[in-house]
Amino acid sequence: MSRRGRKLRPMAEINVVPYIDVMLVLLVIFMITAPLLTQGVKVDLPEADAKPMEDDAKRPLVLSVDKEGVFHLTYDDDRTRVLDDDELQRQASAIIANNPGIPVLVKGDKDVDYGRVVHAMVLLQNAGAPNIGLLTDPPE
Repeated sequence: MSRRGRKLRPMAEINVVPYIDVMLVLLVIFMITAPLLTQGVKVDLPEADAKPMEDDAKRPLVLSVDKEGVFHLTYDDDRTRVLDDDELQRQASAIIANNPGIPVLVKGDKDVDYGRVVHAMVLLQNAGAPNIGLLTDPPE
């Protein structure tokens, strides 16, 4: 039989191997970056029946004091930085000077020494914060 008599059919299969390779690379990328995207500090807030903040307020400057008494500063970009006393006062002063009227909040763990939270509030006052609020969890 000659080759001219046979018809060539088009191949109707899709090679999915490159797509699987790309999918696995993306999966690895997401698995590596997902833990890095978690934000904030684990703070067990005390419960209180307080009024929520106004929705039209500026994004706040939040100072978290964790269970060990370590300061974590969070601002506009939602990245949390661990700071010592001097660096906290320096950075908070710069943020407050560039954003007049910004709400300044302290988020202290309920198991941290009360003196450490007061010390954080004094540092923020020295940085130029006129008013400092305390964050709490609503009661269940």
